[in-house]
Amino acid sequence: MEFLSDFFTLFLGKLQSPTLGFLIGGMIVAAVNSRLTIPDQIYKFIVFMLLLKVGLSGGIAIRNANLLEMLLPALFAMIIGIAIVFIGRYTLAKLPNVKTVDAIATAGLFGAVSGSTLAAGLTILETEEIFYEPWAAALYPFMDIPALVTAIVLASIYLTKQRDAADEDLSKQEYRGNQGITARGYPKRDTARVKIWPIVKESLQGSALSALLLGLALGILTRPERVYDSFFNPGFRGLLSILMLVMGMEATARLGELRKVGQWYAIYAFVGPLLHGLIAFGLGWIAHEITGFSAGGVVIMAVIAASSSDISGPPTLRAGIPSANPSAYIGSSTAVGTPVALALGIPLFIGLAQALLGA
Repeated sequence: MEFLSDFFTLFLGKLQSPTLGFLIGGMIVAAVNSRLTIPDQIYKFIVFMLLLKVGLSGGIAIRNANLLEMLLPALFAMIIGIAIVFIGRYTLAKLPNVKTVDAIATAGLFGAVSGSTLAAGLTILETEEIFYEPWAAALYPFMDIPALVTAIVLASIYLTKQRDAADEDLSKQEYRGNQGITARGYPKRDTARVKIWPIVKESLQGSALSALLLGLALGILTRPERVYDSFFNPGFRGLLSILMLVMGMEATARLGELRKVGQWYAIYAFVGPLLHGLIAFGLGWIAHEITGFSAGGVVIMAVIAASSSDISGPPTLRAGIPSANPSAYIGSSTAVGTPVALALGIPLFIGLAQALLGA
């Protein structure tokens, strides 16, 4: 009982942090129909600055780190990204009135990573003075790209099987031509293989991942410490506060989209981030025991698993699974998934790390 009391005390304390306060404030502002608006270009610039800062700090750390220490966390990040998509494929897709391709796209978005949620988690860890390996931010692409690739591949396989099954159901008499007739009388279909590289390329070219990878490259290949300490680091928390305000307003605005696709997406979007984060926390704990991966690093792995991509993921899925309904995967992510990851997930995982790992 003492453990639960300490945990809930820590958990409630995290809910009062300024960063999460801006998120809740944004939700309230939108709920009362305020005319406050923040231009989209400013939002994109803030995300770029935050991720560039995260990438620079990670690159600087990687330059001085033992790369062997990264192998197990990176492997676990890949496993988690792929596993989240399969979990959605065999849970959400099986629920009533949920289309399989919509469920797969939703799971892909939840398996991919939100740069803004990652930035929020890093800032709160720094505020709480919880140590984490700076290179832990570099786990982002190891989870993000495999999740998007897996979702698009699973959707392609499913749609191909559906088309083939429809062909099998047609009678032989419906095919009168002599071209492409099999011995059974059904048309031959050249099943196109799913091309993985275009999916990876699309992910790498996304604005969020590009900013993070640019920062990583500059941190590894150059000596950016002076500009990092004088420019990027001081303004980090202020920019993040504005970002949280925007995301809170966006979350409330997206509630209407979520109503269009039914309650099952809302349930998945609420439970999914916490479940995904707990799975990642467990694997991170294993890495902690085997390699000494820090408690803060475990929290980062849980946070990126709980997040759902808000920038690079939607356009990638639109291109890779064009038949999926954007209202399903974007609405569930922005209206429920992101607020849950930020307001509940981050405090939960930090509280668990402090209670179980001595963070």
